[in-house]
Amino acid sequence: HVQLVESGGGSVEAGGSLRLSCVASGDTSRSSCMAWFRQAPGKEREGVAAIYTVVNKTVYTDSAKGRFTISQDKDRTTVYLHMNSLKPEDTGMYYCAARLGGMYGCTVTADFEYWGQGTQVTVS
Repeated sequence: HVQLVESGGGSVEAGGSLRLSCVASGDTSRSSCMAWFRQAPGKEREGVAAIYTVVNKTVYTDSAKGRFTISQDKDRTTVYLHMNSLKPEDTGMYYCAARLGGMYGCTVTADFEYWGQGTQVTVS
């Protein structure tokens, strides 16, 4: 089992930046693919970015390209989401997710087994 804990959310003005963190614990061998999702009020959850931690391969959805960066620490147990040029439409609950899988299956459309509780991001 993998436990995920997100942090780093908060309130920021449009144009500002935030860095979200997701710390994985437990059987981290089962978290080779990690991703960030978000859910705005009244909307469905959507993927933001994913990282295949074994080789640091990243993928982004169109909403994240150019503004967000997903990265990991050297121990591959903490994944970050660096968010720049934030817009009000980026407001939502941001969730970290993890799964065991290969590189080519590591996208936000995959089925993720483990989820964190989320961290709120509000952009005004």
